[in-house]
Amino acid sequence: GRGDRDGGRGRGRGGRGRGDKGDKEEWVPVTKLGRLVKEGKIRSVEEIFLFSLPIKEYQIVDHLLGPALRDEVMKIMPVQKQTTAGQRTRFKCYVAVGDGAGHIGLGLKAAKEVATAIRGGIINAKMNLVPVRRGYWGLNAGQPHTVPCKVSGKCGSVRCRLIPAPRGSGIVASLIPKKLLTMAGVEDVYSSTTGHSRTRGNLAMAVYYALRRTSSFLSPELWAPTHFTPTPQQEHTDFLAKKAIKN
Repeated sequence: GRGDRDGGRGRGRGGRGRGDKGDKEEWVPVTKLGRLVKEGKIRSVEEIFLFSLPIKEYQIVDHLLGPALRDEVMKIMPVQKQTTAGQRTRFKCYVAVGDGAGHIGLGLKAAKEVATAIRGGIINAKMNLVPVRRGYWGLNAGQPHTVPCKVSGKCGSVRCRLIPAPRGSGIVASLIPKKLLTMAGVEDVYSSTTGHSRTRGNLAMAVYYALRRTSSFLSPELWAPTHFTPTPQQEHTDFLAKKAIKN
């Protein structure tokens, strides 16, 4: 029946990235970046972000951030396609992952079954992980607690603007942005949205894009000249070449 057809992909909800990796087969990396991460040559995701390297395997994020990552389903909605035999319904799922310490990812997946959509969404979100730069409102004392400057993100008709807030303000935002900002590790922020913000998927994407833009703003403290260093692939080129020959 159906279970046999889905045989290879099934296995229930598959732990959903919560750390029970006992029954899962060992990760065999297929990209150079994956090999460097597995061998311990790259120890943090910051090294990957520094060189803007694309993450093509979700296990890289699992390996580097591991148990710190939390995932949350933002929205599940049925979507339909009209066929000659009627409609074909699939479930579209928006999932966010974050460690509450400056990393956030948002993934989107459509599948026939809800569990498969959630699992695919989590994998997608991990591969879309981005750093969130945090800053201060006023006095630069203690740990950064808010966004470094006013940033906005847009998806569909929804535009979301994040505004730095003083300590103790909390996250002044509706439910979806509040969840995302908490997962990103932002403690205080004012927000303003325009457009059809009832469309939860687009609202979540708009907040994600706004948080992503915090890293691309060049403020005066970053004006120091950049000293370029070789990329990890170049730095460990001997290791990568040696490994390839052995296989």
